[in-house]
Amino acid sequence: MANNFRKVTHCIFDMDGLLLDTEKIYEKMMGDLIESYNSTYPWATRLKVLGRTEHVAVSIIVNDLKLPCTEDEFMTKLQEKQLVDLADVPFMKGAERLIRHLHQHNIPIAVATGSSAESYEIKTQKHLELFDLFHHHVTGSSVQEGKPAPDIFLLAASQFSTSPKPEECLVFEDAPNGVKAGVSAGMQVVMVPAPYITEDQRKDASLVLNSLEEFQPELFGLPAFT
Repeated sequence: MANNFRKVTHCIFDMDGLLLDTEKIYEKMMGDLIESYNSTYPWATRLKVLGRTEHVAVSIIVNDLKLPCTEDEFMTKLQEKQLVDLADVPFMKGAERLIRHLHQHNIPIAVATGSSAESYEIKTQKHLELFDLFHHHVTGSSVQEGKPAPDIFLLAASQFSTSPKPEECLVFEDAPNGVKAGVSAGMQVVMVPAPYITEDQRKDASLVLNSLEEFQPELFGLPAFT
């Protein structure tokens, strides 16, 4: 089975829904805000925003649903809610174990998230010990084109001290737009999708798992768990 995958030297992780269990919280925050404008949050719109930068997600929501507010007004309210609702988000299954394992074996790791720099600080403030194990992080504030464009993963790869080639990087993602971004960047992608993600939306991933607990590092030439 290992022959199906290329050996990698560096790993790049998405954050929301992959490392941190934020997606249900985001859905409730978005839903509550949208409801305050006497509208609903349809499934088609939810799928559009999955994996996008916060600013793009807000733009999609405000324009798709024709909300009676500006994008800036909606974003301000969303950021106010984040300060409370996202201040103590738990890790997804297997995330902490994998991060510590890779760090202990000197595998360079980075975060590439569509979250804004401000949102990243809120979500990670109670997990600084673990997020300090990453070589660096790149947020949606750092790129003009968010996922599914490859920019954020290419930028993350370029900031490693050894500047690995894209094919030497392994991306971990949960969202279809993130998978597309990683593939477009020329990287292999391990996908850990939510149950509602369709088979068609999973097909571009190099490997699909139910959780990070299932990941076998040795498949990609990385040190195995002991």
